[in-house]
Amino acid sequence: MNDIGLLQYALQDFAGINENDFALSTPYWQLKRYRKGEFFNEHKSVCKHLGFILDGIFRAYYVNELTGDEKNVFFFSKHQLIVSYKSFLTQTPCNYHTESMSDSTILYIRTDQLNQLYQQSHQWERFGRLVAERAFMMAMSRMEDSLFQTPEQRYLELMQQHPDIYNAVPLYHISSYLGIQGPSLSRIRKRMASR
Repeated sequence: MNDIGLLQYALQDFAGINENDFALSTPYWQLKRYRKGEFFNEHKSVCKHLGFILDGIFRAYYVNELTGDEKNVFFFSKHQLIVSYKSFLTQTPCNYHTESMSDSTILYIRTDQLNQLYQQSHQWERFGRLVAERAFMMAMSRMEDSLFQTPEQRYLELMQQHPDIYNAVPLYHISSYLGIQGPSLSRIRKRMASR
């Protein structure tokens, strides 16, 4: 299956976009390759694209201006949508960076093109609503998980959502995301391996 075919299948599965409505979007999607360390979006930049990850993994993180410490907030991986949603929606500067953690490839569409599709098609309008719901769920899950889950539960959830993460992301980034120190992550991994 080619890249556009894979995207069409994913959007049909995610939002029920049929072949005719998907065809409205095909002139808009563009392919972009990222080398490790390149940014999908940077702090204080306006996010003008929504992407679909064909391969690779990205992290969204913010930097504490007082200490310079980085805190990982989200990961985005293969066959997932990637967007700095608040910035994309409001067209205001983003509060964090979104960086490629490996050589990665995405198909992306610009915000003005997506808005045009919303005007043309109820299925694309539905897609927009579902993306908004998913972004809200991601943010709420992140907050609730940090309050109600143990680090081990957060680790297991991360592995379910991003099965290839250990091949692409250094352990200290995973520790930062989980809100724990490196030795705690090592103990969790050791416990999981012995089960």
